[in-house]
Amino acid sequence: MPKEPGPPMIESFAIVLGVALLAAAAVLLKHRLWPLGPDEEPREDVAEYISMMVGVLYALVLGLSLVSVWDARAGAEDNTATEASAAHQIHLLAAGLPAGQADRMRDGIESYIRHVTDTEWPAMAEGAPLGTTGWQLLDRVRATGQVPPDATPAQQATGQETLAQLSALDEARRGREAGAEEQLSPVLWFGLIVGGVLTIAFMFMFGVQRSFTHVVMVMGLSGLITFTVLLIYQLDSPFDGLFAVDATPFTRYF
Repeated sequence: MPKEPGPPMIESFAIVLGVALLAAAAVLLKHRLWPLGPDEEPREDVAEYISMMVGVLYALVLGLSLVSVWDARAGAEDNTATEASAAHQIHLLAAGLPAGQADRMRDGIESYIRHVTDTEWPAMAEGAPLGTTGWQLLDRVRATGQVPPDATPAQQATGQETLAQLSALDEARRGREAGAEEQLSPVLWFGLIVGGVLTIAFMFMFGVQRSFTHVVMVMGLSGLITFTVLLIYQLDSPFDGLFAVDATPFTRYF
């Protein structure tokens, strides 16, 4: 199922600000409707202990989620660079093959690159399946790389190096496809949302006498949590969003 595109930068900051303002309004409403009585003691010791435990556990969930999506994006970037570099090397190695075979090799790898940049990249950004056309084009390139029996030793060596680069390209492509399909576990998303709500909710247990101080505390915490969750959401799609891996490595060479 295709993933909905993430919010752009301005909308992301608007969401952060909106959540912070909503939390501030909730604090002001709490102080107005349920103020502390003159003889009522805020139970700071209990609230502080519970809030600390919830905050520590939520920090673990945030850290695990952020590291997971960042590693996935870094892997997608590495696979893209490796695939583009291998394709470029194959295009250069074609000069060492027999004339007719060299032209077919260059045409085949260029057709593959055009398919990757023009068809597969938009599909990955939308979370759609890539299909089998890319693999079929790659199989044609691999078949073209088979040197004839009467090839010279230099041409045979070029053919062997071409096959080695094709192997690297094949592995990088598999990694790119896997990276486009992988997303953060729904269990972690549940922990991010529920944990964030609980962490902010526990801030209302503190009996802060000054409403302005309480507002600033809750606004800062809620804004930071919202920003981090949105950052994780953007990084969860390596080929879409503010931090998307683009096709620049391919277009740089071709």
